Amino acid sequence: MFRPAPLPRLISSVARRSHVRAFSIAQAPHARLQPLTAVHPQVPDDVAGVVCLTLDRPDARNALSVQMVEEIRTHLASLPPSTRLLLLHSSSPAFCAGADLRERAAMSPRQVGAFLDSLGAMVCELEAVAVPSVAVVGGAAMGGGLEVALGCDLRIGGPDTSLALPEAKLGIIPGAGGTQRLTRLVGAARAKEIIYTGRRVGGAEAERIGLVNMLAAEPDTPMTAALVLARQILTSAPLSLRAAKAAIDAAPTLPLVEGLAYEREMYETLLPTADRQEGLRAFKEKRRAVFVGK
Repeated sequence: MFRPAPLPRLISSVARRSHVRAFSIAQAPHARLQPLTAVHPQVPDDVAGVVCLTLDRPDARNALSVQMVEEIRTHLASLPPSTRLLLLHSSSPAFCAGADLRERAAMSPRQVGAFLDSLGAMVCELEAVAVPSVAVVGGAAMGGGLEVALGCDLRIGGPDTSLALPEAKLGIIPGAGGTQRLTRLVGAARAKEIIYTGRRVGGAEAERIGLVNMLAAEPDTPMTAALVLARQILTSAPLSLRAAKAAIDAAPTLPLVEGLAYEREMYETLLPTADRQEGLRAFKEKRRAVFVGK
C-alpha cells in the first residue's frame, strides 16, 4: 500500500490546535459533505470518487460563522477513503462573503482569537487534504472567503467571479493566510497591490494573473468547467496524484537539492504499486488505464 513519506514542510502552529473546539455546533448545517452524484445526479460514471464540500448558508452569502468553520473542519477530517477529488463550492451565487461580521461584533476578544485560530487551522487542513482539491468560485469570494479558496489546489472562476482581500479597509489585515498564500500564488508586488487597495479582482483578471486556473465561458458554468477538469484529473492514477501533490506542496519550503531528493522518495513509493503495472500494460495495449488506487 502506498504511504506518503512525511512531508518536510513548515507546519503552522495554528494547525496544531485542531483538536480544541471552542464553540458548540447548532442543528441546521452551514456546510455539507456529499458525493458529487448526490449534488448532480446526472453526472457520468467516470467521476466516481468526487466529493462535494458545499458552503450552504445562502441567506448570509455563506459568511464564515463559527458553526460553518467547525463543520468544514469536521468534514475534512472525515472524508471517505474512496475520495479521489474534493470540490469546494457554494449552494448559492455568492461563494463566500468572508467572516460573519455580525457574529464577530458580539464576540469577546478571546472568542475572536479562538475563531481566528480555528479558521486558520481549517484552511491549513483544507490545504493538507491528500487528494486534489478544486474551489468552484462562481461569484464573490471576499476576505476569508478568498482565503478559503486559496487553501485549495486549484480554482475555477466564471464571468461573475469577484475576488478581494479588503481587510485593510476595516483596520485589520487578512488573518487566515491571505498575505502568505496570495503572495506565493501571484508574487509579492501584485499581492501588495491587491491587499493595499482592497479592490475587487474580476474573473478575467484573476485568470490572467494566475489567481484562478480556469475561467468558464458562457454557456458553461464554473461547476460544469470544474467537472470537465475533474474528469481529466481522474484519468491519472490516484496514488500518483497524492505523491505529486505532496512533492509540489513541499517545493516552496525546501532548497532545490532537498526538494529533488523528496521528489525521488515519492517517486519510489509508486514503483511497487499495482497501478504502475496497470499503466504500463495500458500503454502497451493502447487503451485507457483502469486504476484502483493500489
